[in-house]
Amino acid sequence: MPITQRLALIVLIPLLLWNEASSAQTQTENEEAVAGAMAALDEFMTTFNARDSQLWAMSLNYPHVRFASGTVTVWDSAEEFAQTDSFNRLAAIGWDHSHWLSRNVVLVSPAKVHIATKFQRFNDKNESIGMYESLYILTRVDGHWGTQALSLIHISEPTRRTP
Repeated sequence: MPITQRLALIVLIPLLLWNEASSAQTQTENEEAVAGAMAALDEFMTTFNARDSQLWAMSLNYPHVRFASGTVTVWDSAEEFAQTDSFNRLAAIGWDHSHWLSRNVVLVSPAKVHIATKFQRFNDKNESIGMYESLYILTRVDGHWGTQALSLIHISEPTRRTP
């Protein structure tokens, strides 16, 4: 084998091995990111349904941005977010609790995950009062996974029963 081919192999083989190891590490990091982001979404929904504004605020990362109902709102801190009147506004429309219907990872990196969701809101009789599609952008900040941004679209009204 000519010297140039041997030199090429000496250079290429370590590069190929390094690329393979790097790819496996990135995949593991991405899998860990998805697990962290999904756990953060679970915490988001649990604290939301518990109507605990302090814990709900702690499930987020800041600044927190929300696109909903034709507006963009930014909260700079958990203290500021905890002062929102979300639970009173939701109670006024008959809301009692919400459930995820689907959660699909759209983009992933070791420190940021985009998840497209569909969820449903219910009244205290467990009747649907609306269905929504949303995009959650979850980030890892100082080791904490939380929702940093959320875009929400109302896709269906509840079905009204006729007597």
